[in-house]
Amino acid sequence: MELLKNLAALIKVKTIVTMVVIGVFAVLAIRGEITSDNVMIIVSSVISFYFGTVSEKEKVK
Repeated sequence: MELLKNLAALIKVKTIVTMVVIGVFAVLAIRGEITSDNVMIIVSSVISFYFGTVSEKEKVK
């Protein structure tokens, strides 16, 4: 039971970090401080990493 609580807490942190990164780069792109190509590369990398680690943990179960 404790393992599930720890896993849930970890997923919440990853979700928050992912959303913050996406938000920051979206704001930077809207302001014109970085190009949309850079935003797509960075956001795609973060999302791929996030979902890759989540799916790996599900496979381990």
